[in-house]
This record gives sequence, structure tokens and C-alpha cells, in this order.
Amino acid sequence: MPKVKPHRARPSLDMTPMVDLAFLLVTFFMLISKFAPEEVVVVDTPSSTSDIKLPESDIITITVDKTGRAFYAVGGQQTRQALLDKMSAKYKINFTPAERKQFATMESFGVPIEQLKSLLNLSPEERKRAKQPGVPFDSVNNQLGDWIMQTRYSNPKVKIAIKGDNDADVPAIKGVIKTLQDRKVNRFNLITDMEVKPRNL
Repeated sequence: MPKVKPHRARPSLDMTPMVDLAFLLVTFFMLISKFAPEEVVVVDTPSSTSDIKLPESDIITITVDKTGRAFYAVGGQQTRQALLDKMSAKYKINFTPAERKQFATMESFGVPIEQLKSLLNLSPEERKRAKQPGVPFDSVNNQLGDWIMQTRYSNPKVKIAIKGDNDADVPAIKGVIKTLQDRKVNRFNLITDMEVKPRNL
């Protein structure tokens, strides 16, 4: 009499909970992710062992590239709109509602205020390719100081950070610091890359 083989059921693995978990994780990271704004100029910052983190809001960033050009950025659309209104009144340059709206969405710029209208009227692609000469901060025409002061009037809680290129001229960085000190701004941050701390010997 032949032997009857017992029927063996194949083990099955229900993948549904794993797929659900994967989608939950993807959704979570999509919701909490914040994309870094596209920078007008790329700088190679020096490194340091400082681990102080900058606040994510209420901050002015002054970027100095290796050619000594200064670029100005301030967070918050409402702050930017209020700032443009103050600078418009100071320099007697009128901006249209469309230009004000465009300025509120623009992360940073590096042109004298007389050229700002032209920059705002460019398309996003043209603006990326536009050669920006930098915000003036010399002794004769120090618009950078005006941008800083008007920003502080618009938002007194704002903090200031300088992001200088590793190859930037020392006089350019000193000029930015002097601009701050002339306006009695003696507390500011220097943005650097994180460097590994030396081990204790």
C-alpha cells in the first residue's frame, strides 16, 4: 500500500504591514523635510570646532564670496516686504505690488538697490544667470548698513550671521564687520563648516 504524503502548507508572509509602515515613513519624512533655499552664490566656508547652531528663523545672512561681493538674505516673507517698503522710502524708489511680492519670495540678492527693480523683473531662470555685483558696503555708498538697520527696525529679534568664503579677501570681511560695528552691532555669528574636535591627549 502506497504511503500517503501529508499535505504541507507553504508558509506565507503577509507584507501588508511592512508596506504600510514604509508608506508611513515616507509620508512622515516628506512632511517634516524642509528644502534648503537655492543660493545665489556658492561659498566654501572655513571649518571650525564650534557646534553652535544658528536659529532657523529671524536671521540675516551676509554672504561674502571669494571676490569680495556681499549678498544679503533675510528670512520671513513679511519681514522682507516690510524691509523693502522701508528701503523704498529711504532711497525714493517705488516698487510695484508684483515686485514687492517677488522680493518677498526671493531668498537673497547681491545688487545695489538702484538695480533691484531690474533683478526683480527677470524670470527665475534669468535671475539665476544674472551677474550680481554685490551689495555696496564701502565708505561712500554703504547700502549694506542700511539694509541691516532697516531689517532690525522691521524685526528687532533678528540675528546676524556672516558667511564668508574661505578664499575671501580679509579686507572684504573686515569691511562687513566694520559696517556692523559702525551701527553698534557687536554680536554676530560666523558661519563655518563643522570640524572634528581633537581628542584629548
